[in-house]
Amino acid sequence: MKPNNTYRIGFASAVVLLNEVLIWGLFGLLFLYLIPSIPSLALQRPELFPFLGGTSILAVLFLWHLKRKKKAIARLVDPELTSATLPGLSTGRQVFHYLLWRWAIVLLILALMNPRFGKKEVEVRYSGIDLMICLDVSNSMLAEDITPNRLMRAKRAISQLLDQLHGDRIGLIVFAGEAYVQLPITTDYEAAEMFLSSVSPDMVPTQGTAVGKAIYLALESFGESDEGSRAIIVITDGENHEDDAIAAAKQAKEQGVTVHTIGMGSEEGAPLPLYQRGIKRGFKKDKDGNTIISKLNEAMLTQVSMAGEGVFVRATNADVGLDIIVDEIESMVENEFGIEQYADYEDRFQIFLLAALVLLCVDLVMGYKKRQVMGIEL
Repeated sequence: MKPNNTYRIGFASAVVLLNEVLIWGLFGLLFLYLIPSIPSLALQRPELFPFLGGTSILAVLFLWHLKRKKKAIARLVDPELTSATLPGLSTGRQVFHYLLWRWAIVLLILALMNPRFGKKEVEVRYSGIDLMICLDVSNSMLAEDITPNRLMRAKRAISQLLDQLHGDRIGLIVFAGEAYVQLPITTDYEAAEMFLSSVSPDMVPTQGTAVGKAIYLALESFGESDEGSRAIIVITDGENHEDDAIAAAKQAKEQGVTVHTIGMGSEEGAPLPLYQRGIKRGFKKDKDGNTIISKLNEAMLTQVSMAGEGVFVRATNADVGLDIIVDEIESMVENEFGIEQYADYEDRFQIFLLAALVLLCVDLVMGYKKRQVMGIEL
C-alpha cells in the first residue's frame, strides 16, 4: 500500500466547502432573520455586502493553489520517499492557516459594515424664536440711495441673518400693494436662502406699500407659540403706505408679537431707475415729465415700531441694522417648538475588528514557518 503523505485535496475541499456553507449560513441568518426580527439590530453599511460575496473566490484560489503544489510534489518526489523527503507536509496545517485568514477577512468586512445593536431612544427638544420678516418689494425699493439698491441691500442683510440663526424659526412675507407668504415659518435655512434669492419687484403685480397687510398676514402665519417668543421685522422705505400700519402693529402687540421696523433709504431720497430688458435706461418720470424721487418715510416707520413696542433702525450703506434688532430678539423668551424622539444605535464594529486581529495574531503566534524543499513551499 502506497503511503499517502501528500496533500489530501478531497479533505481540504470538504473542509473549505463546509466553511463556506457556515459563513453564508450565518450571514443568511443575520440578513433574513435577525435584522428583520430584532429592531435594535442594524447594519450601517449593508451596501458592502457584495464585497463579502467576492471573498468566496479565496476558497477557489486556495484549493487551486493546493492542487498545484500536490502536482509539483508528485512530479519531483517519488511517492515511496515522500515521508522521508517532506516530513513537515501537512494538509491540516495548510487548511487551518487558510481558515484563520478566511475568517479574519470576513470579520474585517463585517466591521466595515458596522453592525449596530443596543438601540436607545434619544429625545431632542427644539426651541427658539418665531421670526417673520416682511420685505417690501415695491418699485421704490430699487432706488439707489443705498448701494447697490434698497432691495438688494435688504436681501443681503437677511441672508447674513440666516447665517446667525440657530434653532430659531423664520418666515418670509413679500409685499407691495398686496402681501404674500413667500416662505412659511420654518427652520430650513437653506430653503429660506433659496426663496430669498428669487425675490424681486416683479413677483407682486400691485404696486404700493401695504405695511399693515403684511403685518396682519404675518400674524396669521405664526403657529401656536408662547407669548414673548414671536417677532415681526418690517423692512421697507415706508413710501406711499396705503393702510393703517399703526393699528396692525398695535394688534400684533396685543397678541404678544413685537414689531420692529427697518427703514431703507434716505430722507433726501433718490430717483427710481428705469430698466428695459435688464439695462438701465434712465429714471422714471411723472406725467409732467419730472423725475420721481423716492424718500424714506421715517416718521411712519417710527410710529409703527412704537405701536408694536419694537425698535426702529434706519439702514445705511455700512449697516442695515438687523444686528440691533437681533440683539433685541435674543433677549426674548425662547419658545419650545416640539420634542422629537429618534433611535440611536450603538456602534459595535470594534468587536469584529478585535476578533479579526486576534485570528491574525493566533496565526502569527503559532510560529507557522514557510519551508521550501526542492522549490516547493510547504
